[in-house]
Amino acid sequence: MNILGIESSCDETSVAVLSDGELKSNIISSQIFHKNYGGVVPELSSRAHLQIVAPLVKKALEESQLELKSIDLVAATAGPGLIGALLVGLTYGKSLAYSLNKPFVPVNHIEGHIYSPYLMPEKPELPYLCIVVSGGHTLLLIVKSETEIIKLGTTIDDAAGEAFDKVSKMLGLGYPGGPKIQVAAEKGDRKKILFPVANTKNPYDFSFSGLKTSVLRHLQNNYGTDYNVPEDDIPDIAASFQHAVVRAIGNRVKKALKEYSVNTISLAGGVAANKAIRNEIVKIARGKGLKVVIPDMEYCGDNAAMIALRGEMVHNSGKKFDFNFTAYPSISENIFI
Repeated sequence: MNILGIESSCDETSVAVLSDGELKSNIISSQIFHKNYGGVVPELSSRAHLQIVAPLVKKALEESQLELKSIDLVAATAGPGLIGALLVGLTYGKSLAYSLNKPFVPVNHIEGHIYSPYLMPEKPELPYLCIVVSGGHTLLLIVKSETEIIKLGTTIDDAAGEAFDKVSKMLGLGYPGGPKIQVAAEKGDRKKILFPVANTKNPYDFSFSGLKTSVLRHLQNNYGTDYNVPEDDIPDIAASFQHAVVRAIGNRVKKALKEYSVNTISLAGGVAANKAIRNEIVKIARGKGLKVVIPDMEYCGDNAAMIALRGEMVHNSGKKFDFNFTAYPSISENIFI
């Protein structure tokens, strides 16, 4: 089966081709111009997707050495994400499938991340504990099969990626915050400042709003209301903040492993590219003698390979979708599992 996947939930346009389980192409076009605005501008994102989605489909097919008529299934991200951006990829995907008289599968973006470890040569062994860490979501899950997921915890306010972006802005490092905080933190002392890790009613839920506020108060108390942080102090603040995020994630993973029996630990989502978080998950897994599968950097961020893969899984489960299916911006509105 030849599957064409399309991803357009935020500021990456991506098209992939999966053929009989082998990834033939995975093209990602990032909208780097958003850094000029300090964050993603939804209207500009939608326009950029609209301009490039068709050329990317053509390029992905050329790389795969396939003709459009050889595609058996089209899958596109339906949500969650920016509604305008989602509609571009979803509408294009539906139109393409309709013109080819082929089935179409709308894919939940978060499910794409959850199952992205299956893109690796070494696959997770079920059941596995999955931590999804992205700009808009932080989730702790038990994946029991391709159709059954147990949600242990979720984001109750700011997600980890959002906190990285906001703290980066406070420190004058710019956008996107994750990579910039990581680079600065490599030169700092993570124990210099003890930023708090929030306790939540559900011990598996995540809360990073208080951490973000704690960093803000530290800057105001030490550098004034304008908090012009001396360049020499930035690494220690970045390292201490990042270490608090690592502790928050690590503590919940350790608790879950005491209560649930799993064979693998997986880390997915855009923030899974963070070295400190990756190292913590690997350390925990090895300490428990568990297998750990973390997607390569290419599959941590938004990409169509995971959408094509998840589309195939959903299709094989027997679910059918008509062309009236529309996009949904919130994770709570629709999840197919």
